[in-house]
Amino acid sequence: MPTQPQAQARMVELLQALAADEGYTLTALSGVRLLRSDRPLARTPVLYDPGIVIVCQGVKRGYLGGQVYQYDAQHYLAVSVPVPFTMETEATAEAPLLAIYLHLDLQLAADLLIELGERAGSCESPAQSMMASPMQGALQATVLRLLEALADPLEADVLGPSLVRELYFRVLTGAQGAAMREALAMRGRFGRIGKVLRHIHAAYATALDVDALAAEAEMSVATFHEHFRSITGTSPMQYVKSTRLHQARLLMLRQAMTAEAASLAVGYANPSQFNREFKRLFGLPPAAEVARMRRSFALPAPVEGAVFVSSH
Repeated sequence: MPTQPQAQARMVELLQALAADEGYTLTALSGVRLLRSDRPLARTPVLYDPGIVIVCQGVKRGYLGGQVYQYDAQHYLAVSVPVPFTMETEATAEAPLLAIYLHLDLQLAADLLIELGERAGSCESPAQSMMASPMQGALQATVLRLLEALADPLEADVLGPSLVRELYFRVLTGAQGAAMREALAMRGRFGRIGKVLRHIHAAYATALDVDALAAEAEMSVATFHEHFRSITGTSPMQYVKSTRLHQARLLMLRQAMTAEAASLAVGYANPSQFNREFKRLFGLPPAAEVARMRRSFALPAPVEGAVFVSSH
């Protein structure tokens, strides 16, 4: 069995070959993408849908609610509910960022939770929306085997799905597995807020107000505000606004929409208000931000059947 440094070097070697071009590379496995970035990225607002990000070379940092989440060769990132945060990347052409992104298959995760039952131990950690966790040896070995399988079309088809399942198992039983299991179980307040987040992402272009969202969560407005902020790092209506603006940016990038058309598509009645709020979030007017994103940000194709707005 290779040592951890040997396994790390082999993962980088495989990713260099599998992700030869900058940006996202699709794989034979649905929901598994590879990312290569040859340049650094300054702090940029992003919205991640639930998933797992494993960085094999380079560094990413996420900033949410006063916390810094660093994910690199020693730490992976797990996101249990869609959260807006800011992110930066350390990378160069000589040492590009190389990463694996797994869109969270909620059905697979649910099946594993049932199978694990109480055997994984009682939950000692509260559910969290985002976690940077140590890359343990067992998980690293699984990731290496997954990359080796992806390098061979037959192995990718035959062995790939079981290796993804094994990777989920390692995450759910790893250092912060208890917090992740509790988040995915969607119990209690976390589950109620998770239900509201799904509604926001399905209906962001409609008129949404905090009273109706609190009612959906079966909470008073004050309690809803408190729990929503503790999970997402922002207020309910700021979250709605962020979701609309992120979706508008994606529409301009992917479908070449004008700012006005994108603003109407996400529920804004006033293009001037949209332009002001867009610049406040992203730091640039819509046209300039879209040009910046095209220059410096690797934008993936949308995930088929995705239920959440996501810039990842």
